[in-house]
Amino acid sequence: MIKLAALGLVVLVGAVLAVAATRPHVFRVQRGASIQAPPERIYPLIADFERWGEWSPYEKKDPGMKRSIQGRVYAWEGNRDVGAGRMEIVEAAAPSKLRLRLDFSRPFEAHNMVEFSLERKGDATRVTWDMQGPAPFISRVIGLFLDMDAMVGKDFEAGLANLKAIAEAK
Repeated sequence: MIKLAALGLVVLVGAVLAVAATRPHVFRVQRGASIQAPPERIYPLIADFERWGEWSPYEKKDPGMKRSIQGRVYAWEGNRDVGAGRMEIVEAAAPSKLRLRLDFSRPFEAHNMVEFSLERKGDATRVTWDMQGPAPFISRVIGLFLDMDAMVGKDFEAGLANLKAIAEAK
């Protein structure tokens, strides 16, 4: 009986590892929103790290978070909900695109790229928040049990809703 249970466990673990091996080596989370404001009103809210406290969902997850802003670099250290890391603006094309390098040091090390794109659509602006990066094997295994797109995506949706409320109120 014990041998049969052990064999079943080995087969199950092997199946999980085999399925994880077939998953993409890159992940992507993307959300968008239509905001009734011109890109010139929205872009400064995104491009100025001093303004992130007004709309970023991560700022609200840890009001006691330690922040350091030096020009194009924003570093933070917070609770387990926000971890620790830094963002650096690597490309700024006002008022249509902002690219950031996002490096986490805690709760796990990760190196991703984030892009905000703003496209005028009549009286509105389509704002897209995109994050992508490598998916190491362990991330692909965890991804079988936890949906990162759903978890991070809801944060992006909250941030875009906050951005919309601020930009449309002006």
